[in-house]
Amino acid sequence: MIINNVCCIGGGYVGGPTMAVIAQKCPHIKVTVVDNNEDRIHAWNDVDLDKLPIYEPGLAEVIGEVRGRNLFFSTDVNKGIREAQIVFVAVNTPTKTFGIGKGMAADLKYVELCARQIAKVAKEPKIVIEKSTLPVRTAESIRTILEAESKGVDFQVLSNPEFLAEGTAITDLCYPDRVLIGGGQDKAGQLAISSLVDIYANWIPREKIITSLIWSSELSKLTANAFLAQRISSINAISAICERTEADVDEVALAIGMDSRIGSSFLKASVGFGGSCFQKDILNLTYLCRHFNLPEVADYWEQVIKMNDYQKCRFAQQIIHALFNSVSGKKIALLGWAFKKNTNDTRESAAIYVAKELLMDQAEIHIYDPKVSSRQIILDLEHVFSEVCTKESFRRMIEKHVVVHQDPYLAMDKAHAAALLTEWTEFSAYDWNMIYGNMLKPAFLFDGRNLLDLESLKNIGFQVWGIGK
Repeated sequence: MIINNVCCIGGGYVGGPTMAVIAQKCPHIKVTVVDNNEDRIHAWNDVDLDKLPIYEPGLAEVIGEVRGRNLFFSTDVNKGIREAQIVFVAVNTPTKTFGIGKGMAADLKYVELCARQIAKVAKEPKIVIEKSTLPVRTAESIRTILEAESKGVDFQVLSNPEFLAEGTAITDLCYPDRVLIGGGQDKAGQLAISSLVDIYANWIPREKIITSLIWSSELSKLTANAFLAQRISSINAISAICERTEADVDEVALAIGMDSRIGSSFLKASVGFGGSCFQKDILNLTYLCRHFNLPEVADYWEQVIKMNDYQKCRFAQQIIHALFNSVSGKKIALLGWAFKKNTNDTRESAAIYVAKELLMDQAEIHIYDPKVSSRQIILDLEHVFSEVCTKESFRRMIEKHVVVHQDPYLAMDKAHAAALLTEWTEFSAYDWNMIYGNMLKPAFLFDGRNLLDLESLKNIGFQVWGIGK
């Protein structure tokens, strides 16, 4: 099948950048991103490319090149589905907060709604592609809904998981390690796979495009994230031992990373991992293991999450302990709120949980992040405090204890301590001599990303603490 029109339901962190790159690399294909969120679509269509809903290096340049040429953003979901030959599903799949599987299983209600809407609107055969991260065998549920609601229209369901790292998503899309496509093994399924392979082959070498069983494709995404998170939790566990034995976790990581069987990637100790994928996917994998009566396997993967939670809590407790076991009424500057540099995504950011621990001890926190809005910061705090205080008490706490700054130097002015929580490169370029002069003494600095030169900071006069140092 020659494909000349594709649609993506969902204009978030996956759908927007992915469709932008497909449009750039395939100028002969009309690409439409549809979303019911009018504000989000308006932002994607804004003439000011600095106002795109997602900050991602290189994304604005791609959007500027293809938007209005063969890339379009719309709230008319039905039209997008009706006209497309391929429909990507890139909607949110959050962890359930209620009912069976609460706190672990993926909430697939948005995926199910998409399947029902596609079946209702489609009048011609469609290839429906799972782009969201989904539990293994979700395609079976999608196919069941499509067939039940289709009124005779033929659908093929494929799995095409994304392997993007926020902050490098455009590079990852243009030069991927691999593209994975899973589908049916019958003739119709293979033809559908071939149609998607042909799209990616416009810029990706064929040997990097892997085809598989649809179940293998779905499970591969969860497994990839689980393995990466496992490495982070492993080195963070070692960082705790390093601090007790006066070893240096960076030296340990360098030594073991030079072993070709281990490799150096994802061995950077930190305050903990965050983002939309790692925790959600491991919890999902844990739930699946329990569902299939594999408790030992479930316990193994759940420990990765427990270690990550421990690391965030340990970092916050270290701040409290160093400041003479109380931060009540003390000004603490938090540098960074995004879960990693080069993104404005704050989902599961370590900064949120460190801030919560400090606020529970009645600290006065002053927050600076170069890309995250004050509105998002307050929303994040409101979410984590929703189960422990009323809206009114939360409002009073924010008014009394939280200040969001546009200037990092003001955030640290007359502070008792500063804590670096996101590895933004600009933090290394600050005038730390001037910052030290303006902080209360003793001036404490906690580097949760091991980004700064701790010896130089000690020579300035800071009381410093790094992860695994």
